[in-house]
Amino acid sequence: MVLNLPNALTWFRIVAIPLVVVVFYLPVTWARPAAGLLFALAGITDYFDGYLARRLNQTSSFGAFLDPVADKLIVSTALVLLVQADPQIQLAVVAGIIIGREITVSALREWMSEIGARAHVAVTFFGKWKTTLQIIGISLMLYEQPIFGIELYPAGTALLFIAAALTIWSMLDYLRAAWPLMLRQG
Repeated sequence: MVLNLPNALTWFRIVAIPLVVVVFYLPVTWARPAAGLLFALAGITDYFDGYLARRLNQTSSFGAFLDPVADKLIVSTALVLLVQADPQIQLAVVAGIIIGREITVSALREWMSEIGARAHVAVTFFGKWKTTLQIIGISLMLYEQPIFGIELYPAGTALLFIAAALTIWSMLDYLRAAWPLMLRQG
């Protein structure tokens, strides 16, 4: 593994996971805003690691593997924190949809890779929008406190619900692309 700037940004996202958890639970009034800002910063690195890897010609198989793992770990951890802090059924269902989709698509990509058809399940337009809305929505929900009288938590919740709809849509896109191969392999 070569440690270059894109991979360092991805590693930052992984290191940020326990930091977000610890900050989230600190017994201070600024804990939730700090956790939200830390999560947002980590989320921004998701854009820049891929952009810089391509721009600086520093793409690698390891980076391509680690990037989605880092995304899934930090998003799943944040969703667990949010459901624990606000145990509403609709939030738990959305978290289950998002985490379940990530597991399903990861398994599908692994299987497609094993049969030499990984290109059939490349990242889609819906997948990119889903990730963007998840990061913004989760950041606002973690931040929780209003800014200039604007309630961030409900806005974040709305974005997360939209992201969940895109999550289902993108998963169906992946399954539709893989379906013919699944039938042949079945």
